[in-house]
Amino acid sequence: MLPKDATPAQQDSAIQATFQPKPIRYSSRPDTLHIPGHEIGKSIRDVSLPKYYKETFFSKNSLLHPEIAGGRYGVAGDPVPYTVKSDDTISLLLIVSFIIATISFSRSKHFLARQTKSFFYVSHRESSISETLNEIRFQVFLVGLACLLWALLQYFYTIHYVSTTFVLSSQYHLIAIYFAMNTGYFATRSLLYSIVNNVFFGRKKNLQWQKTLLFLTAIEGVLIFPAAILQSYFEVPIEHVTIYALSIVILVKLLTFYKTYTIFFHQTRLFFQIILYFCALEMVPTAAFWGALAITGNYLKINF
Repeated sequence: MLPKDATPAQQDSAIQATFQPKPIRYSSRPDTLHIPGHEIGKSIRDVSLPKYYKETFFSKNSLLHPEIAGGRYGVAGDPVPYTVKSDDTISLLLIVSFIIATISFSRSKHFLARQTKSFFYVSHRESSISETLNEIRFQVFLVGLACLLWALLQYFYTIHYVSTTFVLSSQYHLIAIYFAMNTGYFATRSLLYSIVNNVFFGRKKNLQWQKTLLFLTAIEGVLIFPAAILQSYFEVPIEHVTIYALSIVILVKLLTFYKTYTIFFHQTRLFFQIILYFCALEMVPTAAFWGALAITGNYLKINF
């Protein structure tokens, strides 16, 4: 009754309307109508497998455990590539650091404003800007934040230019190694400045320089924070992040050179001595630190 151009859906509807399937109920009585001379027929519900389907060469081996799934169903797909924005640990670390830095900045903004105003002012007084314990803690926290952010940026640079596989069991270990190296670099640099300045300069200039160095390092952590956020969550090209990070480094080095001149060599005007002083205590440790980072990344990568 259907037309010749009926669709499969129409044909299926017509079949379902005409034929009503009913449940099949098999008889439980024994089958007595079998051919003489042959065995009694088996029930259609008896689906026992032959022996050669049950037993194998390793069936009596004690190491055979067929109840344990040892295979993979289907075809293995491509694994999802690792991204920092999908890493809960690093995301939580950045969020917590941002919240603590924001709270600390709101409480120490007046101190930062005073430090910024007096940065380009050459003080000839015997006392410099007084700092409370909370303000010193805030700057130390920013220094630690700078070490963490530099470690993250160095990790991004390593997985982009050096390798994505390392001998370490987790990528957090590589970030921790870079964090320890950055912390050691800043601590060693501060120690070298303290030793040399105590030999050639007075206590007032040494104290003023230590406060300035701590402030510059803290500001470096604040300025580098946008680069880590943009690289982590907005997938900004690593080339642009590298240019921005180098710009921050150059800017901080120039400000360090300026404060070195105004604190230690402003009255003597010994330009050759300040070049030697700056290169020996600032540029050489920085170059050695960058070389150590490159050696570490190349040493820890897996060579195929």
